[in-house]
Amino acid sequence: MNYCPFCEHMLSISKLSCEGCQSHFEGNFSFSRLARLKLNDQKLAEALIFSGGNLKDLAFKLDLSYPTLKKRLLSLTQNLEVLKEEDELEVQSIIKKIEDKSINPELGIKRIKEIQGEL
Repeated sequence: MNYCPFCEHMLSISKLSCEGCQSHFEGNFSFSRLARLKLNDQKLAEALIFSGGNLKDLAFKLDLSYPTLKKRLLSLTQNLEVLKEEDELEVQSIIKKIEDKSINPELGIKRIKEIQGEL
C-alpha cells in the first residue's frame, strides 16, 4: 500500500524492521520512484519487463489494442518523468540546505543517495 485509502495521499515509511535479527529503524524513509507509481502503472511496468519489451506480445497478453497499449506506455513514461523531476527538485533543495549549513552534510548526502536509488 503506497497511498492512503481515505484521501489517496502518498504514504510515508516511518519504521522498518528486520525479521531475521529483530532490528528496528525509525525515521523518514522514501519509496523508490517505481514504487511511487499508481498501481496500474506498476502492473504495466512489470508486465512490460516480463514480456521482454515485446509490445505486440504485451498487447495480446493484456488484451489491448496496440494503440491503446502505446497510449498507456506514454502515460507511464510521463508519470515517471514527473516523479524524476520531483526527485531532482528535492536533491537541489537538499544541496541548498547543505550549502546554507541548515542540515548536516553527511545526512544530506545520505538522503540524496536514497533519492537516487543508491542506498
